[in-house]
Amino acid sequence: MAAAVVRKPLMRIPYTEPFAAPRIIPRHATTPSAAIAALGNFLTAPPPSGLPSSTVVLTGAGLSVASGLADYRGDNGTYRINKTYRPIYFHEFVASHEARKRYWARSFVGWTTLHKAKPNASHYALRDLGRLGYVQSIITQNVDSFHRIAHPDHTSTVELHGYLRSAVCTTCHGEVPRDDFQAELARLNPIWAEFLYEAIEAGAYESENPTTGAPGTSSDAPPSLKFVRGIKSNPDGDVDLPDAPYSTFRYPPCPHCLANPLKAEDGTQLHVEVDSDGAWKMPSHTSSTDSAAKTKHPGILKPAVVMFGESISPAVKHAAEGAIDQAGRLLVLATSLATYSAWRLATRAKDRGMPIGIVNMGGVRGEDVFFAGIDPDESDGKAVRVEMATDAVLPPLVEELQKQSSSVSHGGDRTLSAGRVNPALFKDMLS
Repeated sequence: MAAAVVRKPLMRIPYTEPFAAPRIIPRHATTPSAAIAALGNFLTAPPPSGLPSSTVVLTGAGLSVASGLADYRGDNGTYRINKTYRPIYFHEFVASHEARKRYWARSFVGWTTLHKAKPNASHYALRDLGRLGYVQSIITQNVDSFHRIAHPDHTSTVELHGYLRSAVCTTCHGEVPRDDFQAELARLNPIWAEFLYEAIEAGAYESENPTTGAPGTSSDAPPSLKFVRGIKSNPDGDVDLPDAPYSTFRYPPCPHCLANPLKAEDGTQLHVEVDSDGAWKMPSHTSSTDSAAKTKHPGILKPAVVMFGESISPAVKHAAEGAIDQAGRLLVLATSLATYSAWRLATRAKDRGMPIGIVNMGGVRGEDVFFAGIDPDESDGKAVRVEMATDAVLPPLVEELQKQSSSVSHGGDRTLSAGRVNPALFKDMLS
């Protein structure tokens, strides 16, 4: 069977080229100590009149680079080092059996990287900022679930673009844990499972530099596996496997729809067809290429992420907007805000008169507007712009806030809170 043909997308990937270099605010916040002082001043300064003192944080793919995951638009991001890369679009996934085979095959191989990755110091620093009372909520574009792992009981998290920890049915919307789904993929595709096992044993997922994905030094991999040494997942959790036999890959159906078929709007039963091993199968009355089919086939599982071309659910949209509206300042971390869904939240904060801070390597979409009218020598906490990795500034920022909070604690109560730090302490550090 011929490999699936990937057609030219109807939509383009936004902003794959770098943005203009940022204007650092305050101007001298170019060293770690000055950047930490500027961030501390931003978090502790009194909010504008009528706004609460809490902070909402908006994070992006750059936050997880230190965990060994790829980002999109950084110096070593997917769009910068692989000009031909493009993710699968939602309309392609739901319309084409062959496109789904290709996606799940690449995801099956790429899951190992995400599964073994862990939250890094930046995630835990945000947890501590929440415990200290500085951060009320987090909106993340990331699908790696690291925020939920790092701070499950403290700072609330809105996962704007969903999560890879589950697959979700396009018919009944029930979810299947990704680990269970991965086990089913392995059962249905024993040759692929053997390939994955041998790749792991050969060190194909190890690298000299998890940040850049540089190939590892292991030389004992079989010739058939050498083309995958240094496997590095894309931010969506899949990997590029040139000329792989995607057409042979099989994937399971939604177990809920298989066991309890739903009815269509016209009352007809929606039966899920499977092959002899239990893999999802094209309905017998439909051709093998269903890209033009108008009928939605039942029981199809997709990753529980918002794919390109797919809309964010109203519930998530309202939760993200609510997080902005209930805070008094916005701190943007490790994202260029290239996606409209994230950029519009920052714009919403700007329209509310909220002070905005940005920590990101490289330029950010619309930051000239966010910082319009701000003096580059600003030291009153109205804005901050730092061009540094988050893991270089957030952990020491927490240490400094803890130190300042502890110094003003009284009696036996050592509980730390945002209200106990004198903003003048950080302002003095900037002078």
